[in-house]
Amino acid sequence: MPDDAAESRAAAEEESAFSHPPVDPDVSVAYGEHPDQVIDFYTPRTPTPVGPPVDPQAAPQTAPLVVVLHGGAWRARYDRRHITPFADYLARRGFAVANVEYRRGGDSPIPAQAQAQDTGSGVPRAGRWPDTFDDVAAALDALPALVREAVPAADPRRMVLTGHSAGGHLALWAAARHVLPADAPWRTSHPAALRGVVALAPIADFGVAEKLDVCGNASLQLLGGQEHFTDRRPYADPALLLPTGIATALVQGRTDLVVPQAVSEAYADAAAKAGEMVGLTLLEDVGHFPLIDPAADACAVVAEEIAQLAW
Repeated sequence: MPDDAAESRAAAEEESAFSHPPVDPDVSVAYGEHPDQVIDFYTPRTPTPVGPPVDPQAAPQTAPLVVVLHGGAWRARYDRRHITPFADYLARRGFAVANVEYRRGGDSPIPAQAQAQDTGSGVPRAGRWPDTFDDVAAALDALPALVREAVPAADPRRMVLTGHSAGGHLALWAAARHVLPADAPWRTSHPAALRGVVALAPIADFGVAEKLDVCGNASLQLLGGQEHFTDRRPYADPALLLPTGIATALVQGRTDLVVPQAVSEAYADAAAKAGEMVGLTLLEDVGHFPLIDPAADACAVVAEEIAQLAW
């Protein structure tokens, strides 16, 4: 159990991350009919990051595109607005940014009859099956065409996926759609055109996450409860969707009390067993929220990891 000092530090980190006012996007574009099926775009605030273009056909003035998937345990109370300061931070470092919204769990508490199996008493349900996955897949499929219209300064051929916490899970999952089971509706015939993935304290291994009761059994709820957890997990758990062949880096705070480092380590171990090397950067004295807090040094580490893949 964490001590009082650790909990106090974690609370201070969370307060700092949520203290920044939301930053409005330059343009918002719908990728579907539901109100949550929207992408906010941020144009680069500065010249593109220093470095030679990877694609010789890319125009020199174009910027790498960072696709952001927000966290919040797939629950409705956490929408994309809380990560807009992070999106703006990346835009100020020369990236074009796409901040993706998606359908999440409802605001009403889990019904009493379901609490015994979901062990989520008193908290809103996490995620929607299959809607959450439908939306992320649809957003990524629509993105190349949308970005050409919304942010001409962005180069979708230099695209990096990043996501925090539950969004880190979705980023890893989205990069693994080509290795989904053959009957998965989201499966693609080829890998996504990505430079790579930077997953930030991701819920990357559902088996370990459930043993540690991460976010109040959120991954269990995402898959529809205990009765569906086993049969749906091969379609949703990044640790079971390896190797992907896509460059992947994880950034994790060692003192994270929300998604402990054991979850990221389990994913990295699963990747190694599958013959794939995944970068794992463990940050000392860093918890869950500094990774997306523009005021924290950890956020600069994240931006550098993205830049290394983007170029």
